[in-house]
Amino acid sequence: MRPLTGARTVTRVARGRATRVPAGIRRRAPVWLSSVTLLVIAAGGGLYAQSGVPEGYEPVYSQDFTDAAALDDFTFSDQRAWEHGAGDRRGYLELKGGSKYKPKHRSPLNIALIDDLLLADFVLEAEAWQTGREYGHRDLSLFFGFEGPNRYYYAHLATEPDDRAHNIFLVDNADRAPMGAVPDEGVDWERGWKRVRVERQDGSLRVYFDGEKQPTVSTDRDPLGWGRVGFGSFDDTGRFSQVRIWAPETRKAESPAFK
Repeated sequence: MRPLTGARTVTRVARGRATRVPAGIRRRAPVWLSSVTLLVIAAGGGLYAQSGVPEGYEPVYSQDFTDAAALDDFTFSDQRAWEHGAGDRRGYLELKGGSKYKPKHRSPLNIALIDDLLLADFVLEAEAWQTGREYGHRDLSLFFGFEGPNRYYYAHLATEPDDRAHNIFLVDNADRAPMGAVPDEGVDWERGWKRVRVERQDGSLRVYFDGEKQPTVSTDRDPLGWGRVGFGSFDDTGRFSQVRIWAPETRKAESPAFK
C-alpha cells in the first residue's frame, strides 16, 4: 500500500452534486457511506447492485450530473470540447469534440479529470455512451494515475485492437505506449450506455467492459504513483454518467493538472 500524506476524505451526493466530507465526520455519517461490499444505485429509472469492492475501500466520489454545476468538479484539456447534457432520464458529461488541445507527445486530445482528488489504488465504475461513427479505433478512454499532461495512464477501449488501440497505454514523457499485449478482441460500443470499471490494486491494472467477468484490457505493470482520474477519448465523442469511486485512501491535489 502506498503511504498517505494529506487529509483523507469521503464523498456523498447531494442533489446530484459531489460534496466532500472530511474523514473525521465520517463516523457520524449514515451507515451506507461506510459500506464497501455492496452499493445499490438508482440509475436511469432502474437499480443495479455492484459487489466486489476490496475490503477497506470506502466510497470517495459519486456524481450523477444532475445539473450543469457538476462540471465544476472537473478540469479539462480543452473545456470547449465538453458540456453538460441531459436525456435518457439522466444527466451526463458530454464530450462533443473539437478539442484544440495539442499535447507535447502523441496522446489523447479530450481529457476531463476530477480536479481535486488524487488516488493510488481504487475502483472506479461509470456508464459510458460512445456517440461517434463505427470504425476500427472508435473509442472512449478512462484516465488514471494522471500526474501531469506528460505522465499518466489511459485505458483506450476501441472496436479493433492493434498496437495503437484497445489497451492500457502509458504516457511517460514520450508518445503513448501500450502496456500489455494486443488483445484478441476489442469492444462493441453499439449505441447506448455501457458500464465500465477500472481496478488499480497492488500493482495491477484491470479494466472491465459492460459487466464482463474477465478484463478487456489489463497489465501487471504499474510504475506511476498517485494521480487524478477521469474520462475522455483520443479524438472521438461520447457521454459519461453514474460515476462511483471507492478507495482505501485519498489525497487532495495541490497543483493544476494541465500546466
